[in-house]
Amino acid sequence: MRTSSPLEGVTVKHNAAIAVFLPVFAALALSGHETPRTPDVPEGHMVAPQDNPLLAVWSTPFGVPPFDLIEDHHYLPAFRFAMEEQLGEVGTIADNPDPPTFENTIEALERSGKVLNRVSSAFFAVNSAHTNDSLRETARIVSPELAAHRDDIWLNAELYARVRVVFDAREELTLNPEQDRLLEETHKNFIRRGASLSENAQARLREINARLAELSQRFGENLLDETNAFEVHISDSSDLGALPASLVSTAAQEAQRRDREGGWSFTLQRPSINPFLQYSPNRELRRQLFDGYAMRGDNDNDDDNKDILAQMASLRAERASLMGYETHAHYILSDNMAENPDRVFEFLGQIWQPALRVAEAERDALQQMMREDGIDDQLRGWDWRYYTEKIRRERYDLDEEALRPYFEFTAVRNGVFELANRLFGLTFTELPDVPRWHPDQQVFEVKEADGTHVGVIYMDFFARESKRGGAWMNELRSQSRLDGAVTPIVTNNFNYPPPTESSPSLLSLGEARSLFHEFGHALHGLLSDVTYESLGGTNTPRDFVEFPSQVMENWMGEPEVMRLFARHYETGELIPDELIEKIQAAAKFNQGFVTVEYMAAAYLDMAWHTMDSPAMQEPRSFEDREMERIGLIEEIIPRYRSTYFAHIFSGGYSSGYYSYIWSEVLDADAFQAFKETSLFDQETAQRFREQILSKGGTRPGMELYEAFRGRAPEIQPLLEKRGLTGDTP
Repeated sequence: MRTSSPLEGVTVKHNAAIAVFLPVFAALALSGHETPRTPDVPEGHMVAPQDNPLLAVWSTPFGVPPFDLIEDHHYLPAFRFAMEEQLGEVGTIADNPDPPTFENTIEALERSGKVLNRVSSAFFAVNSAHTNDSLRETARIVSPELAAHRDDIWLNAELYARVRVVFDAREELTLNPEQDRLLEETHKNFIRRGASLSENAQARLREINARLAELSQRFGENLLDETNAFEVHISDSSDLGALPASLVSTAAQEAQRRDREGGWSFTLQRPSINPFLQYSPNRELRRQLFDGYAMRGDNDNDDDNKDILAQMASLRAERASLMGYETHAHYILSDNMAENPDRVFEFLGQIWQPALRVAEAERDALQQMMREDGIDDQLRGWDWRYYTEKIRRERYDLDEEALRPYFEFTAVRNGVFELANRLFGLTFTELPDVPRWHPDQQVFEVKEADGTHVGVIYMDFFARESKRGGAWMNELRSQSRLDGAVTPIVTNNFNYPPPTESSPSLLSLGEARSLFHEFGHALHGLLSDVTYESLGGTNTPRDFVEFPSQVMENWMGEPEVMRLFARHYETGELIPDELIEKIQAAAKFNQGFVTVEYMAAAYLDMAWHTMDSPAMQEPRSFEDREMERIGLIEEIIPRYRSTYFAHIFSGGYSSGYYSYIWSEVLDADAFQAFKETSLFDQETAQRFREQILSKGGTRPGMELYEAFRGRAPEIQPLLEKRGLTGDTP
């Protein structure tokens, strides 16, 4: 997942001059490697107080944030200082008596807000991965303030007038393609943020944006609290079933942390809940854990999210109407590859029915095995993973937990490093002494084959209560060349089972695959090669941004790649060919379920955001009706129900969750280019780097894809990859 700002109304593609509107991705205006450049302070600019490390010059290696010096109380005053400074910078641009030009207006906007970018990117990275009450309170306070700050810029009439003058004269200007793209995107973003609205409409827009920022923050906090509060504690070892020893140890450690006297505690964190649902023979305990997960934010308590999400959907619909769009989805998609909801629904429809047929066949096979177990009841959601695992063992002789010893997390990390080396010549050198926000983090310098510095990557692997769920990437500093070479600093964040006294962190096959996925996002940021940071790296349309990450997953399943890193953590034995063959044989197993639960969430996202009057909807009943409408079988629930659908209610994926499978069409088709040559074909890899990874959002996504592949993508490779070309699982 490519993370986005938790601030409502911000999409992945900021595409405009003011990089602060995507604060999680924003660049840090420093150049050089070992020692950052001290920026000149133009006349009239504020002088930052030097006792706040966020506002001082960073003399850290490669200009990384001084996390060892930053304390919680530094963030809010730094935000307010930086916002005031940017308003001064923007005021200078708007009041410039000289005629508007590309340089004094568009590029000047691109340069504005450097300090705010620095503060924002550090704060939101830490608040996502290692939050506490103080940081959460800062987020509550600053979110509406940042929303108002953005509006003060986007709705500045004098500023917009200058942008419009330059845009209207674009045919007469001698701009290169990237400059032309920046001008086009800057003008478009002013329009999309309300610059051409009436005064009354702008006033209402400000109210909506501020309220959405508050609600988005509350949604995420409620979800984290609900996730952390839930526990199933067991004392009978027979309830553990075939749970691997490493995860049994983790559960015992969790029970101890929760002050239990012995036993094992299981939580709603993925490394805890998924294995328990797979291996515990205790059906009632599986139900409790499954229901705990499925009812997050829907328990009619202080952390309930139903009213919050209904308000958000209603406010988004109202905002879209103000902007002249039929629905929020029309507004969002008009700036994506898909362009409109009809194309999204048409695309989803090509996959939904084949996937549903396969899922129904899978359901029938699971139901039959359950009856053979002597259980005379309908298969339920909490039974699916348990019987799926039994069939996997029976049909393919594959126990996924037996794979974990071969996927020790540092081995998998080294695997993606080796892949990046073979494809792009990159090398990775650990930086043990750079500041970090948590001691578990590992930090690496990334270099070209000739030793040239590329950037820095922070990797934060383990689940903890202070970290939100899932896996994601963000940028602490974006690459650019506008004022000298600025190199990128990116992060990868995961929720893997932490190591215990008896075992290192051992990953499931899916967890190992997620490392390849997020590392693909990291490469997109690291290998950016653009002039303007707002067009670089992962600043692309939402339905393109997952493509470079998902294509990396394809290498994970290739025997040639797996043999590079998959060694038993105790013996050093290379993963046996027999196990690799079983993995490949089972690759399409259960793909009906995987596809249907994902697509149900994608349909749910679109349903919330294609309504004219979402305020009239009660979330539970609305969700039930929508799932019945698309024909979702009752044994499967959406991957994310509305009340914990953080992607769309506290992230940047509203009307965009379909993008994962949209991008998978691209990645399945693109990977064929390597299969047609070789997995490490240098010419193909260089073309992928030059045409996709380096270009960011400097051209439309389909143009970039066709430049790499030589043609438009085809959907058939995706259907074949997922085993959706027939009716049987």
